[in-house]
Amino acid sequence: MELPIDHFRLLGVSPASDAQNVLHTLQHRLEKVPDQGFTLEAIRARADLLEASADVLSDTQRRQAYEAQLMEIEQGSEGEGLAAGLDVAPSKELGGLMLLLEAGMPLEAFEATIACLQPPQAPALGSGREADLCLLAALACRAAAAEMRDQRHYEAAAKLLQQGLQQLQRMGQLPDQRLQLSHDLHALLPFRVLGLVSRPLTATQERGEGLELLESLVSRRGGLEGEDDPTLPRDDFQAFIKQIRLFLTVQEQVDLFDRWARGGSATAEFLACYALTASGFAQRKPERIAAAQGRLEASAQPGIQPLLACLHLLLGQIEPAVQHFSSGAGPELKAWAEEQADAPLAQLCAYCRDWLGRDVLPGYRDIEVDADLEAYFADRDVQAFVDQQDRRQARGQAVVTKAADPIAATAAGWAMPELEPGGPGRPEGLSPPALEPPPEAVGSEQRPRTTRPLALAGITLAAGAALIAGLWLVMRPRPAAPPLASPPVSGQAPTSPRPPQPALTTPAPLTSAAPSQEEVRRLLEDWLAAKAAILDGGNSQANLDQLARPALVADLRSQARTLKARGEQQQVQARIQQFKVINQSPRRIEADVQLDYSEERRAGGKVIQPRTKAELKNIYVFARDGGTWKLADFRSRR
Repeated sequence: MELPIDHFRLLGVSPASDAQNVLHTLQHRLEKVPDQGFTLEAIRARADLLEASADVLSDTQRRQAYEAQLMEIEQGSEGEGLAAGLDVAPSKELGGLMLLLEAGMPLEAFEATIACLQPPQAPALGSGREADLCLLAALACRAAAAEMRDQRHYEAAAKLLQQGLQQLQRMGQLPDQRLQLSHDLHALLPFRVLGLVSRPLTATQERGEGLELLESLVSRRGGLEGEDDPTLPRDDFQAFIKQIRLFLTVQEQVDLFDRWARGGSATAEFLACYALTASGFAQRKPERIAAAQGRLEASAQPGIQPLLACLHLLLGQIEPAVQHFSSGAGPELKAWAEEQADAPLAQLCAYCRDWLGRDVLPGYRDIEVDADLEAYFADRDVQAFVDQQDRRQARGQAVVTKAADPIAATAAGWAMPELEPGGPGRPEGLSPPALEPPPEAVGSEQRPRTTRPLALAGITLAAGAALIAGLWLVMRPRPAAPPLASPPVSGQAPTSPRPPQPALTTPAPLTSAAPSQEEVRRLLEDWLAAKAAILDGGNSQANLDQLARPALVADLRSQARTLKARGEQQQVQARIQQFKVINQSPRRIEADVQLDYSEERRAGGKVIQPRTKAELKNIYVFARDGGTWKLADFRSRR
């Protein structure tokens, strides 16, 4: 067997290492025996190969000849794909494959091991060689898949894990290792879904595979509200669903959430209503908004009256729209609405525009439309839908009084028959706490839906003018309304009004001669926060030169310039989980830190690199420069 590796890399020394360092490394490698369960035969073969490499590299003449040989190969390999390799006797193959894995070449080790397991090289059943090769295949497969995952080659990593699983299953070996491979494969599922559905819309096959994997993931979890998958905690799952929606079209979301809602998911029912509303508004198909209205009413969830008011308004049902808003809006929402306009209808229009723009229309790959109510109501298809409903109701009413003015007539005649509740019924007890009423809706009496009469008796030309005024006012820039019932995800309650955010403050420099552990931790937190703000394209209130040494500051600013030149933003979240000072002197402090780290890259408001998460264990070094403590350096502890 020929291993694609040279003596330097196999032993783990650099070409500049002298003979003493070579022998020292050999001793260290021999003492550090792999403990995964290999046989003594494999361990001995590994040691023999290490000693052989050390013999070559510690002997001056043999080393010079070997280096000259490497130089010839390197010069002759230009354009030919040649590389240095080592011939290993069949009796030493196991040791060579182990060293190939230890040298950081897991994919090569896996492929060579799989070849050794195939005829005619297949070992005898039940032999120690078979056990060693199966164990090596499992370890190399997991390590190679981890490398591919870190490089965001999720599908390649999944295929490799599947190949390793199939090989071990065929051999009937190592149930524990097979379980670990299965666990790794399942942990890749969210990343595979993101990688596939983020493909262009023309890549229908790949996106279809991604949607199938998404349904498999949700099914294994037990639905959107389920928690049967311990590898994906609730918070991570909620973040994943929010992220995945950005890559799905509105119709894909309608189809997915509708299927999950039929399975009894209140969260999916809510999201299906939002997707139907977004589709109906963007595509000027009010029948979809009517379907959303019916489903939302049938859900009978508390705290949804302001949302129903918006849907009634979009269908031209003025009276029930105003009634729902009046009875369901909490004090804070009413106060906000009163700041926008005086007339109740104009207030509702302002809230509807804000709700559409903030909660409904964002979150779909194929929708980029403003919450323009005037353009929506001016659309011919919308007007035709309303007129059709008017004519249907006219046949069931004795007297119809219409205003002479066309716009006033529209305001007076916008009416819809009572809709049959759409969507599945839900057995009692299945509604999760995710849809409990938000604080502003608690205590408000929810009125039963009333049938809209054919003509609103109290609406005259003034009502038509009020409608026009409302639509005009809603076009004006306004502060955002207090959030009400954003679509919940997997048990998450509708959002409550956001408290005022405190003003940003400039971190004070750390000048204490003997700072406490908490003060040093705060210095690191200030640096991480400033770094996140700058990489995201913003400005930090912190004075970077008082937080870190010039080299780190210059590197950060260089990263920010590179991102800006590409039109990108890198959204970083770094949260300190553990912080311990391990060495402290008057001029230098070292701290052992564990971070929960995640990052996502965006361009033009769209995700171009899905969020990845990692647990980092670093040693941070702080130095005192001119009386001020600053971050001087950091390195990985692993």
